[in-house]
Amino acid sequence: MSFDLRPAQALELWHDVALALVHAGEDDLSPRQMAILLTIYLETPPHTVRGLAAKLGVTKPVITRALDTMGAKGLVNRRRDETDRRNVIIQRTVDGALYLERLGDLIAAKAAGIHR
Repeated sequence: MSFDLRPAQALELWHDVALALVHAGEDDLSPRQMAILLTIYLETPPHTVRGLAAKLGVTKPVITRALDTMGAKGLVNRRRDETDRRNVIIQRTVDGALYLERLGDLIAAKAAGIHR
């Protein structure tokens, strides 16, 4: 699916979604945290701290801090990889899936309201 948005419309959409998240009291995630979360949920697992750091071009401590925040919100879980104990596997959660489903619904609704 593809549709064209002018830059001003894209910014309007981003603004409308951000404002709706604030009004709804949804968890605030930084753009980096959102990129990590979307990678975990939209790309085929398994996901590791090392792999996410390489994909996003950041250090492992950056990923760990983001996962700490998202884990506290119940959006992801972590566990040691039993086959290689050096790796930490990031797991999806029901709460994380529901959060992103609501976000997707919100984005779709706001995009439908953009004046074309």
